[in-house]
Amino acid sequence: MNKTRVIILFGGRSAEHEVSLLSARNVFVALDRDRFEPVLIGIDKQGRWRPEAEQTLLGATGDPRTLSLKAVGGALEVPVYPDSGGAMTTARTLLRHDDVVFPVLHGTYGEDGTVQGLLELADIAYVGPGTLGSAIGMDKDVAKRLLVQAGISVVPWRLVTTRAFERDRSRTLALASELGFPVFVKPANAGSSVGVSKVKSAAELEPALRAALAFDSKVLVEAAVNAREIECAVLGNDEPQASMPAEIIVHHKDGFYSYDAKYVDADGADAKIPADIPSELTERVRSLAKDTFRCLELAGMARVDFFLDRQSGTLYVNEVNTIPGFTAISMYPKMWEASGVSQKELIARLIELAIERRADRRKLKTQI
Repeated sequence: MNKTRVIILFGGRSAEHEVSLLSARNVFVALDRDRFEPVLIGIDKQGRWRPEAEQTLLGATGDPRTLSLKAVGGALEVPVYPDSGGAMTTARTLLRHDDVVFPVLHGTYGEDGTVQGLLELADIAYVGPGTLGSAIGMDKDVAKRLLVQAGISVVPWRLVTTRAFERDRSRTLALASELGFPVFVKPANAGSSVGVSKVKSAAELEPALRAALAFDSKVLVEAAVNAREIECAVLGNDEPQASMPAEIIVHHKDGFYSYDAKYVDADGADAKIPADIPSELTERVRSLAKDTFRCLELAGMARVDFFLDRQSGTLYVNEVNTIPGFTAISMYPKMWEASGVSQKELIARLIELAIERRADRRKLKTQI
């Protein structure tokens, strides 16, 4: 049987570069070698694409801050369009017409539609949502606006931009304070809780905004809700399926599911899978996760994060993650394991969904 080549693409230029290595390791280990042939490509922090050795990923464990790429070859030419033979020739590798790229790129320049657009131009199949869905899912402000329009509840927020902050700092701080305190301040286009602060008073607001604006030109100020954190994994294209939900229980001193609580502090948080919630609420979460998936034009995979208000019982969509983590502690694969889908099966299904979407794209006319 001919094996499908799977290009595992990891690293990247975002602040989540090191976490990407942890995720890519588990994708690589879980890949069914009877069906798929892995090819490892790392993107360094300068944006150069380079071949990587298996040892790079196999050694990617523990504290992400200690990890780095170790290229085994020169920089590759990035593909932009297929040649007449239906393949992409680069300086040191060949992207074939039937290859599948598995982008394990968290954050900007990987999860935001940029790489997806490049692969669309190259007519290469890739795992995860398309260019539009990736961009929407990455931009928390745009995603919230679309969810509100669809009648899906989200936590109240205010938007702060770099331009507005620089033009009139006092007015911007006043608008950002309208929700009262505490609030969460977070970059609109980032993940893994990078640049996120919990702000308890007006005095803490400006430093938190400056910290978040260092990562993005758009920042959200969100009302802090006394809530349980519920997550649900979604898998599929036009007919998505939802996993059993999980609950995140945070113990870390930051008081929320911060970067350190996720990846640095071994005791920073616990996951309860399935979440200890009534069966009817479980079905509400699963149904709302699929509605969110469709609303935001997603495909392939996504993790949908919720807030469950402890007092009112309101279920809010917090955000979506279109390339969810695949680290040893990541919730997306763990929720599917709890739902009866092994990591090996999950990776294979994601690749099949990518091939399905490529086949659909190739049926469309591009010329009159």
